[in-house]
Amino acid sequence: MNWSPGLLGFTAGLVISVVTAPVGVSGAVFLLPVQVSVLGVPSPAVTPTNLLYNVVAGPEALLRHARAGRLGGPLTRLLLVGTVPGVVIGAVIRVFAIPGPTIFRLLIAVFLLPLGLWLCRRTLRPATAERPVRRPTTRATGTLAMAVGTVGGIYGIGGGSLLGPILAGRGIPVAEVAPAALASTFVTSVVGAGTYALLSLTAEGSIAPDWPLGIACGLGGLVGGYLGAHLQPHLPETFLRLLLGTLATGIGTLYATQTLT
Repeated sequence: MNWSPGLLGFTAGLVISVVTAPVGVSGAVFLLPVQVSVLGVPSPAVTPTNLLYNVVAGPEALLRHARAGRLGGPLTRLLLVGTVPGVVIGAVIRVFAIPGPTIFRLLIAVFLLPLGLWLCRRTLRPATAERPVRRPTTRATGTLAMAVGTVGGIYGIGGGSLLGPILAGRGIPVAEVAPAALASTFVTSVVGAGTYALLSLTAEGSIAPDWPLGIACGLGGLVGGYLGAHLQPHLPETFLRLLLGTLATGIGTLYATQTLT
């Protein structure tokens, strides 16, 4: 990798993470089209490269959340219990069952497009007193975390882009969701990238991460995540929910368009 792709990756990681970090999303789901269409990262190596981005980009935003006392609660622990084994399962599925990009785009569109629209609708038309929104149960949250971890292991999106809209839409404040989702994304990305590196020793094809590019993107995300986490306490809850819903809707629409064309 020469300096030009590295600089482009750094810039993309910085811009994306500034927007996504305040709502608990690492930005890997938005970085993936850049890696595939602009930087030419092959499949399935793009998945662990995205996970590597999460590993490098995550610590600064997490540190800021920790200093503010918003990290390490029961929601964080519950998400980790589900997403860590899920990401290992997802990595195995990606390498041996669905290495191509077409199914990836279709599934992400199916997940994110209706999810983003639903969250925007929930925000603009909140539940009435007669029909209040209830927080999901511990079992439901754990099951969701494992399912999302598996999807994240397949496609390298960390899981925050899915967990954030779902949990926020179920009535959990974004200020609580964001650090928990980022922590889950970071830990599962470490496990996922390591799993892909091990699988590359036993399977054929481009499976291992593109280490230089993933690190360059991650360094941009590290700077952007710091700025984004700093902005979060100064942004209203309604704005954060609408931003999260809009991001999910936008990326879902993008992947749906790519699949149909």
